[in-house]
Amino acid sequence: MKLPVLSGVVRRRILANYRMDPDVAARWVPAPLRPKLQGGHAIAGVCLIRLEDIKPQGLPCLPGITSENAAHRIAVEWDDAEGRTREGVFIERRDSDSWLNQLAGGRIFPGRHGAARFEVNDDGARIGFRMRGEEGLAIAVDGVQSDTLPASSVFADLREASAFFEGGALGYSRTDDPSRLDGMQLVTDTWTVSALALERLEASFFEDGVRFPRGSVVIDHALVMRDIGHRWVSQPDLACPCETP
Repeated sequence: MKLPVLSGVVRRRILANYRMDPDVAARWVPAPLRPKLQGGHAIAGVCLIRLEDIKPQGLPCLPGITSENAAHRIAVEWDDAEGRTREGVFIERRDSDSWLNQLAGGRIFPGRHGAARFEVNDDGARIGFRMRGEEGLAIAVDGVQSDTLPASSVFADLREASAFFEGGALGYSRTDDPSRLDGMQLVTDTWTVSALALERLEASFFEDGVRFPRGSVVIDHALVMRDIGHRWVSQPDLACPCETP
């Protein structure tokens, strides 16, 4: 079953990003996807997004849904049937505080959504974000809005980073059928990002030495978006020989 187009507002979206050894990243990305590289590094991270007034497009009388959500993802590319290179993200897992997302995830919404608790303090400039999920999953982000990326980033500047992630609006995730991936595209009315100067970034998934050997994942930078109208649009499934790492 495919979703109707859903519309609403991205009230806040944090993209907290790591640079990753491309060979390590490739082990997490099912064919035909492959890691999209920047300066010889794969780019992975967490998308932390507050969605408001989410409802089927064209039904203004319905009450909208608000939720806090997290997605662990890796930037990818692949070749389509015409031989063109496409780009997007592979989403390894999703978590949400919405019971509807948890219930419908993997059935109507792409990807299973784990249950999670969120605590967010956001005054429009400084953000303090905490998430606790199933299986000990935890994320902590502290930062202040900025105009520049850290000098250590693999991206030359904010414009280059913005362009990289703007191209990654199409997300794929595993399904119960190992031969296909679910697709969903985020279409925004505008695309405006700021840097988020990090004071703290901890993501237990990427800090797990069993999953990722020490030194293979390094904090790179974070971005933040605010108050953007958007739509979620289902995309055709992608055939794959999926295997869980």
